[in-house]
Amino acid sequence: MKSSSFTLILSIFGIIQIAQGSPVYKDKNAPLEQRVSDLVGQMSLAEKIQQLNQLSFGINLNPNNKGETVNDVAPEVGSLIYLNEDPVERNAIQRRAMEKSRLGIPILFGFDTIHGIKTVYPIPLAQACSWNPALVTQTAAVAARETKLTGIDWTFSPMIDVSRDPRWGRIAESYGEDPHTAAVFGVATVKGYQGAKLSDPFSVASCLKHFAGYGVSEGGRDYRATDISTQALWETYLPPYEAGVKAGAATLMSGFNDISGVPASANHYLLTEILKQGWNHDGFVVSDWNSVEQLIAQGVAKDRKEAGLKSFKAGVEMNMVDRIYADHLQELLLEDKITMDSINDAVSRVLRVKFRLGLFEQPYTPIVPEADRYLRPEDKIVAAKLAEESMVLLKNERAALPISPKVKSLALIGPLVKDQENLLGCWSGNGKAKDVESIFEGVTREFGDKVKLLYARGCDFDGTDESGFTEAIDAAVKADAVVICIGEKKAWSGENSSRSTIALPAIQEKLVARLKQTGKPIILVLSNGRPLELQRLEPQADAIVEIWHPGVAGGTPLAGILSGRVNPSGRLAITFPLATGQIPIYYGMRSSARPNDGNYKDISTEPLYTFGHGLSYTSFNYGKATLSKGKLASDQMLTVQVPVTNTGSVAGQETAFWFISDPVCSVSRPMKELKHFEKKTIKPGETVVFTFEIDPQRDLSHPDSTGKKLLEAGDFHVRIKDQRLTFELVDNDDRPTVSTPVPPR
Repeated sequence: MKSSSFTLILSIFGIIQIAQGSPVYKDKNAPLEQRVSDLVGQMSLAEKIQQLNQLSFGINLNPNNKGETVNDVAPEVGSLIYLNEDPVERNAIQRRAMEKSRLGIPILFGFDTIHGIKTVYPIPLAQACSWNPALVTQTAAVAARETKLTGIDWTFSPMIDVSRDPRWGRIAESYGEDPHTAAVFGVATVKGYQGAKLSDPFSVASCLKHFAGYGVSEGGRDYRATDISTQALWETYLPPYEAGVKAGAATLMSGFNDISGVPASANHYLLTEILKQGWNHDGFVVSDWNSVEQLIAQGVAKDRKEAGLKSFKAGVEMNMVDRIYADHLQELLLEDKITMDSINDAVSRVLRVKFRLGLFEQPYTPIVPEADRYLRPEDKIVAAKLAEESMVLLKNERAALPISPKVKSLALIGPLVKDQENLLGCWSGNGKAKDVESIFEGVTREFGDKVKLLYARGCDFDGTDESGFTEAIDAAVKADAVVICIGEKKAWSGENSSRSTIALPAIQEKLVARLKQTGKPIILVLSNGRPLELQRLEPQADAIVEIWHPGVAGGTPLAGILSGRVNPSGRLAITFPLATGQIPIYYGMRSSARPNDGNYKDISTEPLYTFGHGLSYTSFNYGKATLSKGKLASDQMLTVQVPVTNTGSVAGQETAFWFISDPVCSVSRPMKELKHFEKKTIKPGETVVFTFEIDPQRDLSHPDSTGKKLLEAGDFHVRIKDQRLTFELVDNDDRPTVSTPVPPR
């Protein structure tokens, strides 16, 4: 046998290096696992530990995440949170890693691209209100492109924490109160970030966060403990993560929260038993900022060394910022408290993501002109379309909207009319106020010289200064209709932005009440990062439009809704309580032992606006829903259909929500659970059919407290609009168990 042939055979089995002494891990054609194994086998212990550390580089503008930033980056470091915008500097750092380190392992650069990096689009809570996952995928792809061209390979997004307490600031980053919704939009976002494959030029690795249950922070106060039963964990808080993992999410982030006595960043059950053993995730888990060191404050570690031990053994592979792994892993290994096999596995997981991203072949960011990198016209169009479909018409009485052609003068009043900064919302990446289209600009473009615009700020977001009221009232008196733009500053939601009340400050409510006294039609425009308490504002307004924090392109979409050029199609993905005191209130609650008793005596039990609420400029008539059969077995499918007719005079988009109810079950179920939704455009006079294919294994099963899925025979209800249809699942094999994702503890 010729020596070259013998070399090739040996290289296939990973016995020797290939290509004239070039290591296997540098061969882009070698199998992934072979490359990973080869590289790990050549690394020293110090090099391995470096790969498990993430540091922060650049100017940190986040007041919640203060810590050491590095200027002199060790070329062997595993990852950097890159807080600069300059890809040239990023490439210089990467060049040191590739050329100055012994093995040339690229650094993984991460950043919080939550809803755009420069082309900032609506906050995630707003995105869910679009009920358009395909559009969310498009905007996430825009964000991925801009992120990659900034020099960042990995984004700490999407946040798929099911969130039901609007006092919690980070509800703005969530997709709302429903597990199915969070799963669908989480998957849509992962697809947009990661593209067809991670090594594509404009793909970035996603990171599902915060694993898990962070959205249940006690009382809506950030960083607090979460008391979550295993039943709630499996049926409510884990399904979005399982869907994201199955969609190929490259990484996950452990949370800040203590889950029933075991903090997320030291939770072996979550990070290893469920994620790695149950769901077979082969990427890695990164801690949240300092969440390893914070195990000390949470009372489960006496010092940094023990915090590192507990976090590493639980399944956190990469340590964000606090350097505990760098300081203590070697010592823990020498004391036999951790094993070399566990270090090798952790390093392999980090390297696997780097290989999948193609960083070993393309470690550097291409340098392109800024105009080709950010805020391209076609990208702003996509962001504007998402903003348009995310806006929700909450109320519309006395034909207040769309604004009549008879209106010749319009008063634009409120602190948000000309504001740009606060429309960006929390976690707005590297977005700049100067790039934001204000409401005033959008309305001016929309109405041109057809309508005279009168402007007055009226008041600030908070405080007690009413000196601007007089000017605002004068403008309202001179106008045919009044548009009042109020809401939250961007810093009022997001991390560490919990609020004891979800009502707006009194000064804004006073402004609206004074303007109501003019007798002019009042159109209320709300921009905020959470559901608001509107019980005093709602009666003052003829129409209410919820625009959320829409990002850089919110002015024109809102103006289109005001003029009628755009027919609003947003529907709420989160319940609006009547008052803060109703919290928690959400659609998927369980039945009461005494359904007609036990309610508040001083306030209605009903929310102001329910999940799925949203008005249109047209009307939709739901015909009779039909079932394809009345009985089915567990291995059969059931089709439910309903015809919907546009009975109005303009085209509109309607979202059909399909809910399942299981009235009698071994584990009590929520009164209804969303299982499918679909959004369609319907022309005037047109009838379209919405269809739900019910898969018993997927749609009728439920987990028990160990994660075991059960499918029980009996009657089920499928609900659409105000209709309820009943069908029977017959037990065809006497085996209720569908699957056991992980071994019970």
